[in-house]
Amino acid sequence: MANEKKAFVLRINPDTLKELEKWAQEEFRSVNGQIEYILNDALRKRKKRPRDTTDTEQAES
Repeated sequence: MANEKKAFVLRINPDTLKELEKWAQEEFRSVNGQIEYILNDALRKRKKRPRDTTDTEQAES
């Protein structure tokens, strides 16, 4: 059962949702699939980053 997915509610700004819908359509994905793709990509990039860089960026924000 490794392929089970957890459902949750996402509250999102309507303008952001419209942009996500357009982006998803351009890449032939559902909005849910697009959000999942974006999150997975961000997590993959985060893992490649050295810890020092992440800590520095968070401190500057």
